[in-house]
Amino acid sequence: MDIQLEQKIVLITGSSRGIGAAVATSFAKQGATVIINYLKSKEQAEELANHLMDTYNIDAFTVQGDVTSETDVKEMIDNIIAEFDSIDIVVNNALHAYTFDPDKRKLAWELEWEDYQRQIDGALKGTYNVCKHVIPFMKERKSGRIINMISNLVYRPIVPYHDYNTAKGAVLAYSQNLAVDLGSFGITVNCVAPGLVYPTDASRTTKEEVKELIKGQTPLHRIAKPDDVVGSVLFFASGWSSFVTGQCMIVDGGFVMK
Repeated sequence: MDIQLEQKIVLITGSSRGIGAAVATSFAKQGATVIINYLKSKEQAEELANHLMDTYNIDAFTVQGDVTSETDVKEMIDNIIAEFDSIDIVVNNALHAYTFDPDKRKLAWELEWEDYQRQIDGALKGTYNVCKHVIPFMKERKSGRIINMISNLVYRPIVPYHDYNTAKGAVLAYSQNLAVDLGSFGITVNCVAPGLVYPTDASRTTKEEVKELIKGQTPLHRIAKPDDVVGSVLFFASGWSSFVTGQCMIVDGGFVMK
């Protein structure tokens, strides 16, 4: 079966850099039309779009928008539909900034609800807003792929980043419930759960001893790179996964096994 991604319209939120940029590049390599959403990194987003168009001879566009703002998301989706008449694939990758530093994290008794709320807004609310406004168009076409990025820390919180991990766990539950309602319309909803990915903005301050600890407990004995994550996203976006929904692919070299 062909991967079937040529000329598909793909929206990747938070994709001007890091994992999102790697995912955008992977779709461009497959001939998809790539829409790069960003919040503040306009220059990086435009540089990426130009690079993808020049390198892979595809169409790539940038769109600014805060996924935690329903007004921004509705305008973004409406503009994409007006331009392309379709959104075939959505990758919900955007999140609020987070620093993965075990020494600086707040312990359970130091956290305020506002800490949880910020991460829930960035992960769950952002994903919800995008899904809410793209689902009507996917239902009408009776097809669509939604891929939501979470974290292997949901399954094995080797470092208990309480607020971040809880928010990502909520995205997993949301995705599985969404899969049940959307299946009858030919829409699949799946998650990808990377482990620590380096280099990204979030992992830039991760200490070497933490990386070595994770490597030592990982069967493949290394930390993931952004490019390691893209295969699972492409699988869930492609015709290869047409009978797969409500699932989560863990991409961490075997650190979590289930």
